[in-house]
Amino acid sequence: MPQLIIHEVGPRDGLQVEKQAVPFERKVAWIEGLAATGVDIIQLGSFVHPEKVPQMADTDRLFTHFSAAANRPAGVVFSGLVLNERGLERGLACGVDMFCMGVSASETHSRKNTGMSPGEALARIVPMAKQAQAAGKLVQVSVQSAFGCGFEGPIPRERVLALVQDYLAAGIKAISLADTAGHANPAQVEELLGAIKALDPAVQLTAHFHNTYGLGLANCWAAIKAGARSLEAACGGLGGCPFTKVPAGNVSTEDLVHTLQRTGLRRDIDLQALVEVARDIGRFFDRELPGFILKSGSIVDFGPASPASPALPA
Repeated sequence: MPQLIIHEVGPRDGLQVEKQAVPFERKVAWIEGLAATGVDIIQLGSFVHPEKVPQMADTDRLFTHFSAAANRPAGVVFSGLVLNERGLERGLACGVDMFCMGVSASETHSRKNTGMSPGEALARIVPMAKQAQAAGKLVQVSVQSAFGCGFEGPIPRERVLALVQDYLAAGIKAISLADTAGHANPAQVEELLGAIKALDPAVQLTAHFHNTYGLGLANCWAAIKAGARSLEAACGGLGGCPFTKVPAGNVSTEDLVHTLQRTGLRRDIDLQALVEVARDIGRFFDRELPGFILKSGSIVDFGPASPASPALPA
């Protein structure tokens, strides 16, 4: 994998709040388009009850489709979100490459999202993560509402660090910090990620930001400076957690890639192809999506895409 991993979460986090059902064939076309851009990981869906999140009702079918050799794009990891043991069982049965699972640092958000307290969720997530690892799968655990909660406001950093320490103690090194409510600011991001790196320099940090208050890209750059080596984003800037107070879109993947390419990073990703997928998503939902590059176009001009990238900022 490249130095800085781009994890496209549009098919899951981007679509989960949409009321208009997306046909299976349309999702497949979007995922194929995303895979062709050169992003590293694509999150196909979440293993949740279809009555709670109807848009995710075809998650098993999507993984089964893309697990078939004839349909599998080269070089792409397919991730899926699981909340409980049943979801893990379903994911193992249909070919998930990478399991994402997590615990909210907010008591209120945790109960709205999973029906469990953070402590109850943690007691289930850690054994699930170990089971997935034992099955030879990639695993990423997360702390949701890590930078604040729409219901509770600021989240004490000690609460976030305690969850991270529990993950590390269980031998789980791939950890994502999710700004579920969009409350993060760059200084906070650098401080919190730095504190986690101090706990264990070998931790593999991912950052996931929502653009609720317009700081998404600034927070992404702060996360890179603080040691994150994977960023999650959604094509077109779609998305938002349906169980938070103010659901708002993710950082737009094409905006993130444009920002990185202006600094010389990830020039191997086909930005125009990302824009075309976003345009098709916008046409399907018949509305203007929040991504900026979708509207303004790119000012990046470095010639043909190249796999070479300079070193990340210290």
